Amino acid sequence: MMGALQLQSNGDGAAEGLLPDPGYVEVDPTGRYGRYNEILGKGSSKTVYRAFDEHRGMEVAWNQVQLHDFLRGPAELERLYGEIHLLKSLRHRAVMRLHASWADAAAPRLAVNFVTELFTSGTLRQYRLRHPRAGAAAVRRWCRQILDGLAYLHARGVIHRDLKCDNIFVNGSQGQVKIGDFGLATVARRRGSPHAARCVVGTPEFMAPEVYAEGYDERADVYSFGMCVLEMVTLEYPYSECVHPVHIYKKVTSGIKPAALYKVKDPAVRRFIDRCLAPASRRPSAAELLSDPFLQLEDGCGLGYGDDADYSAMYNYLHQPACLDHHHHAGSIGSTASNGVVSNGGGGGGGRWDDESEDEDDDGSMFQGIDQLFNEHEDDELHVAGVDITIKGKRMQDGRIFLRLRIADKDGTGDGTLALTIER
Repeated sequence: MMGALQLQSNGDGAAEGLLPDPGYVEVDPTGRYGRYNEILGKGSSKTVYRAFDEHRGMEVAWNQVQLHDFLRGPAELERLYGEIHLLKSLRHRAVMRLHASWADAAAPRLAVNFVTELFTSGTLRQYRLRHPRAGAAAVRRWCRQILDGLAYLHARGVIHRDLKCDNIFVNGSQGQVKIGDFGLATVARRRGSPHAARCVVGTPEFMAPEVYAEGYDERADVYSFGMCVLEMVTLEYPYSECVHPVHIYKKVTSGIKPAALYKVKDPAVRRFIDRCLAPASRRPSAAELLSDPFLQLEDGCGLGYGDDADYSAMYNYLHQPACLDHHHHAGSIGSTASNGVVSNGGGGGGGRWDDESEDEDDDGSMFQGIDQLFNEHEDDELHVAGVDITIKGKRMQDGRIFLRLRIADKDGTGDGTLALTIER
């Protein structure tokens, strides 16, 4: 029975009892999720309630959308279904996760429900205003996570089209941020395709100039990300000096930057934001921005990657050598990288509901065994299946990073060295 646990007899013949009902006002068709009558947030057509996942023993967010509000136009209904379908396909540590969805035809008003992760600290905009003393290291940490999520989305042809701090959600106790609200997102069929790049959608303060021109790609999200960074460091909404969206449109299309940008005094931060706001032809991708010197300044690991597991940029330059012995950790489910992230081979498990598939991220499999390259107990030397591997790195004064990877057989044959220089 949903919401009530059986109590066994204590042996004196007393009848079995029931624990008090936890106060659910609604349950999902499977009986796994129970909704409380506690509203976490409310919009024009969507209400978010606190709920509980009995299978995993954790609180979740129950999103309820009244379809009556969408029947005024088929485009809005299609947008809702598109968001749900898109969320189901995404599995990444920096992207909001959808657990379940269903339509409730028996409700007084036809509704669609979907269960997502519960974010304990609200949106990044709310969180930043609540904690105005967060330092530069915190901002870099948030930036790396957001870019990590954007790189994942863009690699799959997904353009968010409404990235802003109001659509980035926070678990404050973990310092974790995730991209959410995919109501305006779309999927391009292939890179360079004009598909999904002809609609003027988004929030004016965060929309790239090329969006207004109705010709854009995933780099429009990078521009929006730059405006997010500006808001993070100044606590000001971009173009807050404008009183009407038309004024914003005129400034953006004329190349006039928001007034808040000129309040940024740190040259590294200013240069980073300027890269994000550059014209589309010169604007870097999210993956390229992960290696920007501004994000490498945090104390911790030698290359500036802290304990938040955002080491995607490193993977762009160091791929796991094919000679690594994948049986080295025989019997383990996955390999644990030096920063503590466990990667289970393969992507998310589609419609499976077992714990293993739900906890997997699509981005995990690429790091299988990469911890062997950074084994802190081997004094920079790795010995795998008759192979010696050495990796050394150095940051140059001009901001470049020099890496040297040497792979050699123990008998002296097959010696090879790969030298990489990462430009700033």
